[in-house]
Amino acid sequence: MKSLTKIQLSLMMFLQFFIWGGWFVTLGTFLGNNLSATGGQIAMAFSTQSWGAIIAPVFIGLIADRYFNAEKILGVLHLLGSGLLFLMSQTNDFTVFYIYVFSYMVLYMPTLALVNSVSFNQMKDTAVEFPLIRTFGTIGWIISGLVISYVFGWDAQESIVSGALSNTFKMVALASLVLGIFSFKLPKTPPFREGRKSFSLKSALGWDALKLLKERNFLLFFIASILICIPLAFYYQQANPFLVELGMDNPTAKMSLGQVSEVLFMLLLPIFFVRFGFKNTILVGMMAWVIRYLLFAYGDVGEKTFMLISGILLHGICYDFFFVSGQIFTDYKAGEKVKSAAQGLITLATYGVGMLIGFWIAGKVSDAFIMGSGKHEWETIWKFPALFALGVFLLFLFIFKNEKINYKNQS
Repeated sequence: MKSLTKIQLSLMMFLQFFIWGGWFVTLGTFLGNNLSATGGQIAMAFSTQSWGAIIAPVFIGLIADRYFNAEKILGVLHLLGSGLLFLMSQTNDFTVFYIYVFSYMVLYMPTLALVNSVSFNQMKDTAVEFPLIRTFGTIGWIISGLVISYVFGWDAQESIVSGALSNTFKMVALASLVLGIFSFKLPKTPPFREGRKSFSLKSALGWDALKLLKERNFLLFFIASILICIPLAFYYQQANPFLVELGMDNPTAKMSLGQVSEVLFMLLLPIFFVRFGFKNTILVGMMAWVIRYLLFAYGDVGEKTFMLISGILLHGICYDFFFVSGQIFTDYKAGEKVKSAAQGLITLATYGVGMLIGFWIAGKVSDAFIMGSGKHEWETIWKFPALFALGVFLLFLFIFKNEKINYKNQS
């Protein structure tokens, strides 16, 4: 890749995840304090991410893989999203907010597959080149948390009470506007047209990507992706309110330590691939989820603060070793014709079906374990995802067959 292309892709990833991290991490705290939302309502708001992810593969298969350049679609979606983010900052009513956030997630979730498609299209060796580019997305997420906690202090106890977290939506609305404009300057990523004779609904909806599920290992990976995202939803939905309720200072910034570790393990990922293989990489990622939730269950902001910080720092292994390696595995399995549709399919499995179920369960569990003081019985809450992640680990360990994979992009 040319140096200019690397810079463009890196900035694209930075803004893509700065936008997401800049409002999604504190969403549960924002809803509970600014809109007085219940656990069930908070689950509904987080679930819009999943509905967007379910729609994403249809959108990608219908449009991105067939008719329009991926970078142009990316630009349009982020420009529209910028307006919705600003509207979210202006409402105090949950029903109105839900309409805005649902509409936004329908637009945002397809962009996760699009930024991957734009990146992969420029690469000859995805296992070596992609982790470095994706690292800048992680840096963007980190910077958003540091800005919220240390630059503006929007997540301080007194600021939360005054409703300052609404400003996070204004911040990312501006970033979305910038990325929307910048996307039109990204490297061209045209749709795959070769061999297409006429319009086919099956092809437009990513039927070729669905056929990947006939391959045993890919099917098992797809199922595991759905299941592991059920415990993952607990982290996204409950971690920030959990740390705020415990009284941790600058909780959003401290949560960004997870992304710091993500940068480190992203760089180590290619080495781990070569030495230990895909299956072992996935298994390490799954076990990290089990350990993390147990650390949350038994940690506190006193003498056991190190347990909370350790749980946060495990995010690098939790995310990189499962999700990023899974994206590369999917790219390898899909081939040239259905790259975008295949990435959309994994988005469906993870951020869609799995987390939709997970957010619902997390909302039910959090509402079930509210004590008389209004605070939560966190030890019990965190044991639920720990045990579930352990079950998925054992399932993948005994059923998935190891295979030697050449991760070099042959296109």
